[in-house]
Amino acid sequence: MAQSESLIEYPCAFPIKVMGIADGALVETVLAIVCCHDPLFDAGSMERRSSATGKYLSLTCTITATSRAQLDALYLELTGNPLVKVVL
Repeated sequence: MAQSESLIEYPCAFPIKVMGIADGALVETVLAIVCCHDPLFDAGSMERRSSATGKYLSLTCTITATSRAQLDALYLELTGNPLVKVVL
């Protein structure tokens, strides 16, 4: 498969899971980053799950993916943030 080919057909709903230390700043930070890359993202649709001990928080944001470049930039910004531990 050539590099320009993609298994994803754009635009599409694309879930991104972000995990980090349960801190109030994590939610606001992730929301700000996601909205920067998908201005129409509905903050109310963000799913939140705490770990059993409550130390970690998992956030799932289903964005409208419009291109590979958009997804790459979003993943790069999320993984570069010190509050974020894992992005799936």
